[in-house]
Amino acid sequence: MNKMSFKEKWFSKKIFCYLFGHKLVTTRKVTNHFSEYQCVHCQLELTNDIKGSKTYLTPELKEVNETLLQFYKKKHHHLSA
Repeated sequence: MNKMSFKEKWFSKKIFCYLFGHKLVTTRKVTNHFSEYQCVHCQLELTNDIKGSKTYLTPELKEVNETLLQFYKKKHHHLSA
């Protein structure tokens, strides 16, 4: 795929999301209250913030989610044992 067709496809997906909104799917459930999402068109990644609204998934937030997931698994493994 040449560079121009890649840019054209990426741009058309961004326009689609701009006009019609993102189509988000849950990619990972961190806890009962926190999840990670991705747009099926433009691949934008989002997560929940403390208030429950969606925010961009930065590398820092991805690391926070990973740590939270480890604590969550440890707690629930301890409770089920």
